[in-house]
This record gives sequence, C-alpha cells and structure tokens, in this order.
Amino acid sequence: MPRYARAEREALADLLLTLGPDAPTVAEGWSTRDLAAHLVVRERRPDAAGGIVLPPLRGYAERVRRRIAARPFADLVAQVRRPPVWSPVSNPLTDELANTMEFFVHHEDVRRGRPGWSPRDLAAGLQAALWRRAAPLARLALRRFPADVYVQAPGHGQLSVGRGGEPLRLVAAPGELVLFLSGRQRVARVQLDGPAALAQRLRTADLGL
Repeated sequence: MPRYARAEREALADLLLTLGPDAPTVAEGWSTRDLAAHLVVRERRPDAAGGIVLPPLRGYAERVRRRIAARPFADLVAQVRRPPVWSPVSNPLTDELANTMEFFVHHEDVRRGRPGWSPRDLAAGLQAALWRRAAPLARLALRRFPADVYVQAPGHGQLSVGRGGEPLRLVAAPGELVLFLSGRQRVARVQLDGPAALAQRLRTADLGL
C-alpha cells in the first residue's frame, strides 16, 4: 500500500533542515520554525491540539506552540519526522487518512513560500488520494459561498457546491484544489471561469478551516 503521508513527511523534514528555522512559508506570519512547532503540537500535545480548530482553545494552543518553537530547530524537525506511535492522528492505523493531505499542504507551504517555485509532478496515486480529500473539503469550505460552484479535477471527478446562484467553475489538479480550498488561493494553480466579481470573491475568501 502506498504511504503518501510518510513520503510527504520525510520530504518536508528534509526541506526544513535544508532551509533552516527562519525561512518564510505560505502561512502568513509563520516561519519554518513556527510551522514545525505547529506539527509537533498537533501530534504530541493532545491537550493543546484542539485549539488548532476550536477558537475557545486557540490562545492556549498558541502559547504551547510558542514554547515548543523555542526548542532547538533540529530537535523540532526530528519530532516532525518521527511522530509518537500513540498519537491519535499519526499512529499506524490513522496516519495515511489523517496525514496525507496535512503533510502535502505543509510541504507545499514551505516549497511555495519562496520565489521561483513550480508545481511538482505528483504521482497518479497521490493525486487520486488528494481528490478523495478535496471533495469533502470543497463541500465544507464552499457550502455557504453565494454561487453554484462546479469543482472539477479532470480525470478524477467533479461536484457542485455552494448556496446557489450564478455558476462558477473551479478546475485544477487535485493537489492544487486542496491548496486552494484550504485557504492558499494565492499560490494554487487553478482555473476559475465565471463572473469576474464572483471569481475574485472566491480567490480572496477566507477558506481556511
């Protein structure tokens, strides 16, 4: 069975060591050190990980992340590379499901955080795995968008989401759709067809989950 989550994790860890702790990322205000600390919190601090998605816990989670970020960078990257087997999101039973998209996105956060990047030529299997995650992500991220948004990944599938109204077509490879739908519109290579105002609104919408 392909282990795309493991491959993306290893590639991200290698890139973090290559670039060092102060390189920029796509995540606004976050350096590579900040991103590594976020991943450590997510996998090793279940008491704080809930704050990643739950606003009432966000302050505590951020305080924990900042303390962890102060550790030596090589130690942070080592913890990213080798998650604990007890982690609810990174144990052998959950790793591929929980981390394929997570580590693909954060790998691209680092790759695309500097000038001169270009999209990778992803394996067909990884693209298929990312489409399986892009479809439910689209239903969640675009459920309230005021249009009929037709999300298409040529060769993989399509779906219609949104609250209805004028049609808007979002077309891209699955990996690019995942980046776009997770709030990284400015670095995602997609095609948007439809009314210009709607397209611009979607390109600047807060889609981060």
